[in-house]
Amino acid sequence: MSISSKAAPVIFKDVTKIYGKDVVAVDNINLEIEAGKLVTLLGPSGCGKTTTLRMIAGLEMATKGAIQIGDKDVTLLPATDRDVSMVFQSYALFPHMTVMENVSYGLGFSGFDKSETRDRAADGLDLVGLKGFGDRLPSELSGGQQQRVAVARALVLEPQVLLFDEPLSNLDAKLRRQVREDIRDIQQNLGLTVVYVTHDQEEALAVSDEIVVMRNAAIAQIGSPRALYDEPADHFVADFIGEANIIPCEISSVSGDQAKINIDEFTHVLPARGLQPGAASLAVRPTRLILGAEVGLEMQVKKATYVGSRMEYTLEASFGQVFAISEEVDEPHEVGETIMVGLDAIWPVLLPAR
Repeated sequence: MSISSKAAPVIFKDVTKIYGKDVVAVDNINLEIEAGKLVTLLGPSGCGKTTTLRMIAGLEMATKGAIQIGDKDVTLLPATDRDVSMVFQSYALFPHMTVMENVSYGLGFSGFDKSETRDRAADGLDLVGLKGFGDRLPSELSGGQQQRVAVARALVLEPQVLLFDEPLSNLDAKLRRQVREDIRDIQQNLGLTVVYVTHDQEEALAVSDEIVVMRNAAIAQIGSPRALYDEPADHFVADFIGEANIIPCEISSVSGDQAKINIDEFTHVLPARGLQPGAASLAVRPTRLILGAEVGLEMQVKKATYVGSRMEYTLEASFGQVFAISEEVDEPHEVGETIMVGLDAIWPVLLPAR
């Protein structure tokens, strides 16, 4: 089975979706998804990510703007006339049909004869690691296996675009990791264009070529997982992608592209990112705080939690609380202890003041 030749780009041009008179679900977004890439729409509930996905599928129609799949304007086309397949959160398998019958279902409407339908369905099950499971009922499968059947059912239709709507939310943590790796492997091996919706930041970082972070019906930032993690555009993206401590600071001087900042009596030099002297914010990942440093900010340990592979700390500083993670589990800091906390030389990022 080879699908890469059919993979198509998806383009949104000034697309808005309004429900009723004034409920704006998607607000004038422009987006280009490259053919053969896995792009994740990420954001909190109500941000517009699922509505955006459903407009690609044709399950919702844009109020304004244009949507293009490949070289075809699909803005006004119903779902049945778009060459896309969708994998739902709930699997949506027919409980009375066997796995093979479920995977074959859509092929029955596509003009294939029985022999080709059977061969394509068998190839699809092989792709998702379920060879030999064709005679089972969905109830005889685990949640992860049922989700793979749903993926196989979508794959065998050889769509231009494959859509995933929160596909892992019904699985436990171990299965989520396994199935997301399966989805990523299949996408890369077949060169599929995939649009993937989730509210789980770790999931988005793990599977995506590019992430579209959405907030309040609009796009907050677009970038690769590493770019979004290392160079968030604002406080929302910094805190939503991987969690960050937002610390108030003062830029005392800027020289070239480097800024010198003050937090209380502590000073630090880092990229200015276009900011000028004055009030600013510093975003610091919990893993980028150096506990027990020789030079840094004085903080008191308020909470210390052992979670197996690491310690998690809540620390109290003059400007408020911060959250820190340390892999040093054998000699943890004690609650009530006052420690010096330094900043990693690599990651802290300057942002405009709140």
